[in-house]
Amino acid sequence: MAFMHAGGYIIEKELQAGESFRVDTGCIVGFTGSVDYDIQFVKGVKNAIFGGEGLFFAVLTGPGKVWMQSLPVSRLASRILSYAQPGGNRKGEGSILGGIGNLLDGDGY
Repeated sequence: MAFMHAGGYIIEKELQAGESFRVDTGCIVGFTGSVDYDIQFVKGVKNAIFGGEGLFFAVLTGPGKVWMQSLPVSRLASRILSYAQPGGNRKGEGSILGGIGNLLDGDGY
């Protein structure tokens, strides 16, 4: 038995033997012990700079179940804080340059 905390929508995916799935590392909630987990560098300069998902992603290979979240807590917190600032300053959202400061942590926001 395990207790997990997640934000946004929770998606459960059943991976077949040998089936791989690439996902932002911050979106992983959990996976069964039979799933192989690896971290890979995002290939391509354009993907790394403009992808908004950071420099690394997780590769999950089946068989087994994977649970993902659509809104990691770090992304939720940054959105709440942007509204808490005087005047509700949200200048980074929607901007190509808005995610560069968080490029390494994978939030892209």
